[in-house]
Amino acid sequence: MKTLINGIECSYETHGPRTGIPVVLIHGFPFSKEMWQPQVHALKASNYVITYDVRGHGESGIGDGQYTIELFVDDLIALLDHLRVGKVVIVGLSMGGYIALRAAERHPDRFRALILCDTRSEADGNEGKIKRAQQAGIVKRDGMKSFANTFVPALFYKKTEQENPAVVEFIRSIVERTSPLAVAGTLTALAARTDTTAALYNITLPALILVGQHDLLTPPSASEAMKQKLPNARLNILPRSGHLSNLENPEEFNSHVLKFLASLVR
Repeated sequence: MKTLINGIECSYETHGPRTGIPVVLIHGFPFSKEMWQPQVHALKASNYVITYDVRGHGESGIGDGQYTIELFVDDLIALLDHLRVGKVVIVGLSMGGYIALRAAERHPDRFRALILCDTRSEADGNEGKIKRAQQAGIVKRDGMKSFANTFVPALFYKKTEQENPAVVEFIRSIVERTSPLAVAGTLTALAARTDTTAALYNITLPALILVGQHDLLTPPSASEAMKQKLPNARLNILPRSGHLSNLENPEEFNSHVLKFLASLVR
């Protein structure tokens, strides 16, 4: 399904009973709502599951390619308005976590709970900003296949590459289909995002933090730091997982999410 949001077509899907807890899943960079397939399958029996493509990704419109995290949050809130849902549980992985945290900071009344996956609250330091600028240069100069060759290997635990190469190729195919203009614009948005660390103390929503034990991009230490500051958070470190723990260890990922959602209705 598609709807016009803030000047672009936003592609989204809904699954499960409208009477269930609304759960919004926000994908990482530079992926699409496709990455949530294992979670949609596990959650849709009793929850109202919403997945969507962040602008410039998947089947959503690219627009002018000039993005900010603030614009991504605006798009999220506009989609919730379009769907006319009440307070939602928001799930964000990596970039999706940045969007979720900023949305919870700006619009705490719109959310029932928060699930943060393989993400962090800190803004990029200078080294991170330079790396993103270099990545944008690769995309513009050499295209998405070359970018994927340098980007995708860092996402996965080494044993995932050996034992489940299909999931690696699945993500690679999504990355290679993403627009270079959108990727460069999103890299700029990620480098310029605000630091939400100080805001964590004021986010009193029930929160679940999930992170892959072998995540090199947003390591467990970053998740531990968030847990210490969020007043109502629990943390689970998932074995046999790198940065994409929802795909590398979906059984344990889904189990923790389902238990957390069940705790919200007790």
